Amino acid sequence: MNNTGETYRIIISGGGTGGHIYPAIAIAKAWNEKYPESEVLFVGAEGKMEMQKVPEAGYKIEGLKIAGLKRKLTLENLSFPFKLLDSLQKAKKLIKNFDPHLVVGVGGYASGPVLFAAQRKGLPTLIQEQNSYAGLTNKLLAKNANAICVAYPDMDRYFPGDKIKYTGNPVRKDILSIEDKKAMALSYFGLDPKAPVILSIGGSLGARTLNQALLHTMADFESKGYQVLWQTGKFYYEKTIAQVKASAVKGIYPLEFIKDMDLAYAAADIVISRSGALSVSELSLVGKPVIFIPSPNVAEDHQTKNAMAYVSQKAALILKDGEAFEQLGPMVHSLLTDQAKRNELSMAIKKLGKPEAAKDIVKVMEELIQ
Repeated sequence: MNNTGETYRIIISGGGTGGHIYPAIAIAKAWNEKYPESEVLFVGAEGKMEMQKVPEAGYKIEGLKIAGLKRKLTLENLSFPFKLLDSLQKAKKLIKNFDPHLVVGVGGYASGPVLFAAQRKGLPTLIQEQNSYAGLTNKLLAKNANAICVAYPDMDRYFPGDKIKYTGNPVRKDILSIEDKKAMALSYFGLDPKAPVILSIGGSLGARTLNQALLHTMADFESKGYQVLWQTGKFYYEKTIAQVKASAVKGIYPLEFIKDMDLAYAAADIVISRSGALSVSELSLVGKPVIFIPSPNVAEDHQTKNAMAYVSQKAALILKDGEAFEQLGPMVHSLLTDQAKRNELSMAIKKLGKPEAAKDIVKVMEELIQ
């Protein structure tokens, strides 16, 4: 394929969480860099965050009424068949009108009806699975998909081996080169260049366990001369900042959301994080020592599986959610006083990074269109 003004029409479907949305946008941008005349249409679920984030990234999006089944018997579940039927009909119409060369599914509610409709029409379809544990929608669609791009080895447990492409997860470009940003990062956040920096990230909404554990240990961290750059998430910010102020503890910097993550990573000596697919992929490229605290409140405990894929390679440490309150402080102190262990973790996690993931997925897309 060439990029001499050729126009291709691509549909990218799915969403629900940042772990689905941001890789999808990265794929779209990588495609448009090579084929700037192409049209990319996103299809998401009404009321989900993709309906805001995708237009902010400069792309058109159509919404389906699709929603998931609740685990408990609710009135919402009674409406599921009607929402599914409506979504299938709209997906079929969108595909007929847009007439795509290729349909990409990134997981989440909306990817199901769209890929199903595309496969029924005989169009080439590609699945991008971010996690080490395959989602139900992707497993159901895999049989008729033409290619499945994955971020972890051994995914033939869930998908046909001959369709798997080990590409990694696409991530934001600005984190690919942070080596020369440390001095700027420390100045930007107002941090002491002589004191170790602990970065805690629990997602844009926040992670209750991480926040409680840090509140419990922050006085101890101050006494040891550590600093904490702390993304609390919007749900916990007001309460957290009030508690930090009331404690008069120094060197603790709560922020609702960290926009400039490249600088946050550059400033950090170690990172405490949940182990969602996007976070894990970013951290493998950043190359900082990581303590993963997987969320227990996710389907099939996939965050633990994501983290263990790295722990098994001696590329990260893991702490159970229920043990974080008591054990986070000692684990952080042990790591910050062991330079050899930090070096070992940094080297190992960088080996697992896939910096060219978006471009590699574009190559697979090209093969399918050909």
